[in-house]
Amino acid sequence: MRLLSSGPRTGLNEINLPPMQPGSSIMPGKVNPVIPEVVNQICFIVFGNDLTITFAAEAGQLQLNVMEPVIVRSLFENIQMLRRGMKSLRVNCVDDITANEDHCRDMVLNSIGIVTALNPILGYEISSALAKEALATNGSIYQMVLDKELIPKDELDRILSPENMVTPHKLDRIGKENNDK
Repeated sequence: MRLLSSGPRTGLNEINLPPMQPGSSIMPGKVNPVIPEVVNQICFIVFGNDLTITFAAEAGQLQLNVMEPVIVRSLFENIQMLRRGMKSLRVNCVDDITANEDHCRDMVLNSIGIVTALNPILGYEISSALAKEALATNGSIYQMVLDKELIPKDELDRILSPENMVTPHKLDRIGKENNDK
């Protein structure tokens, strides 16, 4: 969550976390990932308590372990902190996360990887040439396909829609869905 919300311009910036405090002390306007950071802190305490439990369990001798109170206290503290932390994460963060849809769509459309969705339609040679040109010119596969008039815009939008790219289907060489078995 911390990395996905990093930004606003130089990070991943794929999601927006709900603001929990006035902002960053060094960058005005930035939303700090306060709740995910609290959960990380809880995890460090849990790791420490787990180590305490391990050492306390090893301290037993002759079927007796005078460290059982330490084990129980550390275990219950872990359970309570994890329960509260997960509730806080859900209520104060996860429930109000929003996606930066425009930014995510731009990243997909400007990705050279989308050429793989065009490979069955345009063929390997053309797709490979598009990828090489996009790398060399820092260009967009999407825009190059339109500029070269390889596929009409409405058809290209359908082929490269993220929803369509994650749905299994078979395309023939001109981009029409082929439902023949």
